[in-house]
Amino acid sequence: MRLLLDTHVAVWSTNTPDRIPARARAAIEDRRNEVFVSAAAIWEVAIKYPLGRTDGPPVSAYQLIVEFERVDFRVLDINSAHAAFVERLPLHHGDPFDRLMLAQAMVENLQLVTFDRQLIRYGAPVLTWGQT
Repeated sequence: MRLLLDTHVAVWSTNTPDRIPARARAAIEDRRNEVFVSAAAIWEVAIKYPLGRTDGPPVSAYQLIVEFERVDFRVLDINSAHAAFVERLPLHHGDPFDRLMLAQAMVENLQLVTFDRQLIRYGAPVLTWGQT
């Protein structure tokens, strides 16, 4: 499988993996799978971490990049095809980071791993367990 982790899952997988259910965690940890993290997730953390909110990311974007390299997660850069594909997505969801990561997953034929069940509405391959 080729997986794209959304921001929460990427942070949790390197920081608090017990927050991820066993099925999703097993897919992420399976060395036969390619695991990607979007540059958009790194950008989201870079915006939110300095705010210091208790519900924000517990690590900086720089720390995450080091962790991603340590666990062999590949960073998926944002390209023009990803950016343009966002306009094809219905407005089921307002989070621009999630919409961009969903577009990347669809363009690159990746399964998006996310806590956000709303993303199922787009019809893309999504592995989720969370809330709507």
